[in-house]
Amino acid sequence: MLSLLFAICMIWVFGKLFIFGIKAAWGISKFIVTVVLLPLALIGLVVGGFIYLAFPILLVVGIVSLVCKN
Repeated sequence: MLSLLFAICMIWVFGKLFIFGIKAAWGISKFIVTVVLLPLALIGLVVGGFIYLAFPILLVVGIVSLVCKN
């Protein structure tokens, strides 16, 4: 009986830690994509001569960031 109680509590604690880890990884991923990958992609498009593609992407991201403030 004590082993069953221990197993239930262990699953509960590690389940909460797992969910916390997933949320933390998602937050870090959003930060990395927003701060690092998007500007690098836009700079790469401009350097590669795709300014007509990079400018609308920049406008859409700017408008979305203005509309969806947290």
